[in-house]
Amino acid sequence: MYKKSNINIKNKRATFDYEILDRFVAGIQLYGTEIKSIRDGKAGLNDTYCTFINNELWVKNMHISTYFFGTYNNHDVRRDRKLLLNKRELTKLLRGTKETGLTIVPTKLFISEKGLAKLEIGMAKGKKNYDKRQSLKEKEDKRIIARALNE
Repeated sequence: MYKKSNINIKNKRATFDYEILDRFVAGIQLYGTEIKSIRDGKAGLNDTYCTFINNELWVKNMHISTYFFGTYNNHDVRRDRKLLLNKRELTKLLRGTKETGLTIVPTKLFISEKGLAKLEIGMAKGKKNYDKRQSLKEKEDKRIIARALNE
């Protein structure tokens, strides 16, 4: 019934700067022009982070471009958007950020099979500089191996 969507917007800095320990998929509370812009692929997750406000999880600084045909109904480009999770997931995330000092980072924005916008978030621990250098070395090694196999 629904066509397969190929919208898959990733936050590449998140996996480079953080070690993702646990992943969750959350719905996003959006306006009509926002979902249309996401379906056009005009969204970005650079410098995006999640925070708790009154025991609700909000994503801050997520960029969704204005919809071309939106007229006066258009949305703010970088407004705060509420994430929709069940209570058990919210308490697990809240406990992780309060007790152990972990961070909640958005990793991927996609359209589900039902046509809904979903945001994959991860409980993350910050990497040190030597961890980042190790990640770059592993990435380069994979590239060299793939190049050798293709020849």
